[in-house]
Amino acid sequence: MYNKILVPTDGSEFAKKAQKHALFLANVTGAEILAVSVTENNFVNGLPLDEEVRQLNQLLKERSEENLVEFDKLNENDLKITHVIKEGSPAKCILEVAKDEDVDLIVMGSSGKSGFDRFIMGSVADKVVNSAKCAVLVIH
Repeated sequence: MYNKILVPTDGSEFAKKAQKHALFLANVTGAEILAVSVTENNFVNGLPLDEEVRQLNQLLKERSEENLVEFDKLNENDLKITHVIKEGSPAKCILEVAKDEDVDLIVMGSSGKSGFDRFIMGSVADKVVNSAKCAVLVIH
């Protein structure tokens, strides 16, 4: 039923729960997993690109890489997981990857790490649910 499952991760507890569900589904269906971590650096737009901003962008990218490595540690059945790191708006990047990769299912947490956790469903999850062209499983 599923060939490709997209799993966004930001290292949050809800993302980790979603990862476990995605790994289970991939193990049962034989699907490939696309693990996506989005570096949201919109807040630096318009700032002069000096050394501090460059270092901040590097730290954010490293955090995205760490999130993906943490996901790999949950993969006890050696399922195929492809890492994707994007920069930009999380919802927009998730939807773009889902479309570009012809994903069958997106499995994601209901909330992320933002300070506005659980505001409604979580703004990223809400945008993805309402705009995705494939099935979306939201894990709470």
